[in-house]
Amino acid sequence: EDEEIVAEIMRRRFFPALITHKAWEGFHFAGHEIRITEATDCYGAVVWPSALVLCYFLETNSKQYNLVDKNVIEIGAGTGLVSIVACLLGALVTATDLPELLGNLHHNVLQNTKLKCKHQPCVKELSWGIDLEKNFPKSSCHFDYILAADVVYHHPFLDELLQTFDHLCKNDTVILWAMKFRLEKENQFVGRFETLFDLEVISDFPSLNITLYKAMRKGRVKA
Repeated sequence: EDEEIVAEIMRRRFFPALITHKAWEGFHFAGHEIRITEATDCYGAVVWPSALVLCYFLETNSKQYNLVDKNVIEIGAGTGLVSIVACLLGALVTATDLPELLGNLHHNVLQNTKLKCKHQPCVKELSWGIDLEKNFPKSSCHFDYILAADVVYHHPFLDELLQTFDHLCKNDTVILWAMKFRLEKENQFVGRFETLFDLEVISDFPSLNITLYKAMRKGRVKA
């Protein structure tokens, strides 16, 4: 079953028939053809399989996780594929990443959502752990969903990543997080994450070494 679903997910990707001066990949999600411009010299400007897993989940579970008119933020948006799919599914999306990635991110988001979506998406700088209250004040920022695909990899900012999840997440916020397991240090982040959030596995893909989690804040008042 895992391999069948993974094969279906990977069939959503296509490549240009002719090689041009600008590298791009194509994807089919939410009833649209999505073209993503990439830059192979940067981790954040490449589409990784975790993003495809999360996009496929959002599309195929749109009734249970209805994004229409919901406030959604993606952290570590990279090329913007997940944000684009969320926007095409009706969400009011804020796509965030480091300042050096915003140009390509903005290009992809605008190119693939203009005149196609109910809500115009926003692209915004977010350096994990830095100026969180200034740029995303708790009093006025409320997100129904936080989306994250492959944000845990070999980097020194795991403390800041956890701080960012904590800052952005309200009691009723749902986190959908696709993680590829690589190195033990990064894998241990899951245990640290569980000190603040209730974590549930909602999909698992052993052939890709990717797990899709749903999380909500611990100690929240349940309806």
